[in-house]
Formats: sequence, C-alpha cells, structure tokens
Amino acid sequence: MNDAMTGLLDRTTEIAASAGRTDLVGRLAVVRNRAVDPRFRVVVVGQLKQGKSQFVNSLLNLAVCSVGDDETTALSTVVQHSERAFAELVLAEPGSEPRRVDLPLDELDAVTPKTRRAEGREVLRVEVNVSSPLLADGLVFVDTPGVGGHGNPHAAATLGLLPAADAVFVVSDASQEFTEPELAFLRQVTGLCPAAACLITKTDLYPHWRQIVDADRQHLGRAGLDVPLLPISSILRSHALRLDDRSLHEESGFDALYDFLRTRVIEYAQGGLRRTVSLDVHSVVEHLQLALASELAALRDPQKGAAAVAELQRAKAVTEELQKKTARWQQTLADGIADLASDIDHDLRDRLRQVTREAERAVDEGDPGKEWDELGEWLEQQIAQSVGDNFVWAHDRALWLAEVVAEHFADAGSVELPQLDVADLDGVLEPVVELADLESGRIGITQKVLVGMRGSYGGVLMFGLVTTLMGMALVNPISVSAGVLLGTKAYRDDRDARVVKRRADAKVAIRQFTDDVSFQVGKESKDRLRLIQRMLRDHFTTIAEQTLRSLADSLRAAQEAATVASTERARRAAEVERQLSVLAELKAQAAQLFPVQPGVDEEVTA
Repeated sequence: MNDAMTGLLDRTTEIAASAGRTDLVGRLAVVRNRAVDPRFRVVVVGQLKQGKSQFVNSLLNLAVCSVGDDETTALSTVVQHSERAFAELVLAEPGSEPRRVDLPLDELDAVTPKTRRAEGREVLRVEVNVSSPLLADGLVFVDTPGVGGHGNPHAAATLGLLPAADAVFVVSDASQEFTEPELAFLRQVTGLCPAAACLITKTDLYPHWRQIVDADRQHLGRAGLDVPLLPISSILRSHALRLDDRSLHEESGFDALYDFLRTRVIEYAQGGLRRTVSLDVHSVVEHLQLALASELAALRDPQKGAAAVAELQRAKAVTEELQKKTARWQQTLADGIADLASDIDHDLRDRLRQVTREAERAVDEGDPGKEWDELGEWLEQQIAQSVGDNFVWAHDRALWLAEVVAEHFADAGSVELPQLDVADLDGVLEPVVELADLESGRIGITQKVLVGMRGSYGGVLMFGLVTTLMGMALVNPISVSAGVLLGTKAYRDDRDARVVKRRADAKVAIRQFTDDVSFQVGKESKDRLRLIQRMLRDHFTTIAEQTLRSLADSLRAAQEAATVASTERARRAAEVERQLSVLAELKAQAAQLFPVQPGVDEEVTA
C-alpha cells in the first residue's frame, strides 16, 4: 500500500513540477515523507509504580526502559526502530536545535535528569533505537514518567504528548479498582486521543484480578467512558518468550494487546495516512485542473472563455482580499487567540482558587502538621485534575477556533483544517517546585516539661509568696497545685499557638504551591497558543496563496487561449484534453485509495 501511495504522489509531483507549481510540489513532498517513513506513536502513561516500563520491555522483549521498585522513570523514553542499536540523550540547547549525546545502552537503567553526561544541560528525553519486528512496522513507543511523580505533581506534561499520539495505553495494576484520580485522568486522555486502551497489569501477582477488571469495567460504564480493558502480565510474557511456552503467552494476555495494536493503531493510522494522501492528491489535482479547464473552455468557445475569465477575475479578487492583512480571517484568528488566552488563564486560575479554598478549609478543620502528607497528596491530585481539565478544554477550543477561521475560506472552496500537532517532546511542561515541608507539631517529653515549667514557675512563686504571709513555706501544696494548673494552661496555650502557626504556614505553602503551578502552566499555555496561532496563520496563508496562484494561472491561461491562432486551437485543445485525462485518472486513483464521501470529505479538501 505504501508503494501505491508513493507512486501516486510521485506522478502527481511530476505533473505539478512540469506545470511550474513549486508550492504544490512542496506540499506533496511533506506527505510523501510520511508515506515513505510512517511513524505511529504510542504513548504509555499512568500513575507511579504501575508497571509501565516493564510492559514496554516485555512487549519488545528488550531491556530499553529502566525498571525498579521506586520511581525509576524520571525522563520520557522514546523507543523506535533502527538496524543499529544505540541510545542518545536529547539535551536542550537554547537558541538552536536540541543537542544529542551518545548514551551507552548499559547506562539506560541509571540515567536521571542530573546525569553527568548532560554536562549541566536540561535533559529533554532519552531516545533508544533498537531492532525489533514490532517497531519495524512503524510503531514508536513513548514511556513517560509516572503522573504525580517527584517534582512534577501535575499531569499536563504527559497530557501535552497526547494530541499528536496515534494511541495511548493507560496503565493501572490489578491491586485495586480505579481510583477517582485515575478515572479523571482517563477522561482527559480520551478527550485528547480517542484511540486509548487501559492495561490492567501485574495479573500474575493478584489472584483476584478478574474481579478487579469487572469492577473497573463497571466504573468505566458509570463514567461514560468507552475504553477497552486489557489485562496483561509482563512477567508471564517474559517467561513465555524465554521458555517458548505458548500457554504462558496466552495467559499473559498479550494476544489481545497485539490485536489492539493491529486494528486500532496500525490499521487506523494507516487509514488516516491513506486519507491524507488521497485528499492532498485530490486537492493538488483540483488546482492543476482549474487552469487547464479554463484554457480548454476558451479554446473551444471564445464566448464561454470570456465568461470564464470574468468569473475567475471575481474569484481572484475574493482570494486577494483573503490575503490582505486586514482580511477577516486574520482578524478572526487574532481575536480568537486573544479571547482564548484570556479564557484559558481565567479558567485555570478559577480552578486553582477553588482547590486552594478547599485545602485551606481542610487546614482550618484540623492540625495540618499531623495530616500534611495526606493533604499534600490530595492537593497534588486536585491540581493535576484541574490543570488536565484546563488543558483538554484549551485543546477543544483551539480546534473550534480552527473551524471558525476555516469558514472564511468556504467561498474559495478551501476549508481544510490543519493538524494542531503542538505536543512536541521538546516542549513538555517543566517541573514545578514541590510543596513545602511543614512541622509535624510533635515535641519531645523534655520540651513539654520545659514549657510546663516555664508556665508553672510564676504560679509557684506567686502563690508561694502569698502563703508565706500565712506562715507556710514557699513550696507548699497550694503553690505546687497552682504551678501545675498554670503549667498545664501554659502547655495548652503553647500547643494552640503552635497549631495556629502551622495553619498559617500551611496556607502560605499551599498558596505558594498553587501560584507556582499557575505561573508555570500559564506560561506553557501561552506558548502553546502562540504556536497554534502561527500554525493556523501559516496554514491558511498557504491555502490562500495556493488558491490565488491557481486562479491567476487559470486567468492567464484563459486569456492566452483567446489569442491562440485558429489553426493551433485544435492541437492545443487536444493536448489540454490529454492532460486533463491524466489528472482525472490520478483523481480516480486517489479516490480508490480512500473513497471520498460526498458532502463530508469533499468539504475538507483544499
């Protein structure tokens, strides 16, 4: 199928080049690169310590991702096919392309963001290139750090990878049913990438995994999520490969996983590629046919040719208006981006303010020192959900804005929407600072005694002096009792004062944490919106330029045809008819590659 696509693209490119349409040649070249080397990106996401890296290793039967009991995956790891096995660190290089540094394969398990090989630079990701039959089909796996991981408590960095993914595997082990944060994360994932599946891992460790899967399926049904559940065991899969045991392989559950990869990932992605090739060839042929059809009309009937020239002049004027800086589509784009930036920032701040209020209410209801770890975990989960929902909403609004801008091109017959692939691995969210530590409030017996003694000293002395006037000793039962009472009160006052101070410190820490998250996420949101604006601007400017070029060529061809001598008309008309016949054949081949549905796909052709 790839040979058929590249052959069709090559023939169309040759005709476009002979017509002098270098703009269309460049457009076809981009599509041809995708057809020659298709890459289907599968992103593996999930909470901490759910078995993501072990799954990738078992799937490929290669040790390419670090595995351990702690949080071992601290960097995104991209695993792709190569005949030669090697690994690279991709480092940030401000002002230029990322720098690549060779990484020995035996150091993959120990690589961290602070690795010495980075020489102090920021590590963007790890790229592992290995030979694998599965990867040879074009699959590229991205193993991500656990959601809620160290130094990165929110999930927006992971969610940022999903709009450009061809499929997503959400990993959750069989130790327990889906938690509310996992269901919220699943809802966000499906909103960004419909081709998602949930892997229930570690079925070899938990005999009750079937009950867990049934419960998870019920949770998904109540949440309205249509996500396949695939129970698997990476350990059984590894044993099956090592022992060449077919029964173990079946028990591991990887057959269903391979079916999902073949049907929902590879076939679906290849279908999308065929659709892209078909529509691009169809669009380019339409541009080329426009000039030839206008010329042929003028050659056959000069009167019809004059009418065609007038119609083309009107269409050209419309397209020239679209190209002007004051064109309505550019105003719509600029206004839409400004409104979108304001709405996204307000939505994010509103969500974080609600989380802050809830956290502060929890602080006021108890002693934050005793519950700080639990409160911090809850806070990170709530912020992760808030930031993720904000990101998904922003993505949906960006798609809506693209559709609104495209409506301005309906009269020109060009309303193709771009793919808003702004989720490059080089631009994921940077980690925010961690939630500050807080005193636990626990004090030792010695400190308790000292606090009590400081409070009791005044009572003993005061009541002792009064009782000496009655002929009693300074230290007597009355003064001692008064000292105990005042000492107890001093201890309680000190304890209450410490609680009040811890509450104030906790609120400061919470506000600082949410402010840091808002600052970082807001910066990344603005960067993404600027990139979306540039992508939409460049995309629709290209469409306007291609349409204007086609109309200008058609107008020139029709005008030149009117001046052709009558003896040359028949010969030139026959040549134009032959060229139109070739183009019609290319259009038919494109339709066979991916049949165009009238009224649906025709609306998105440029």
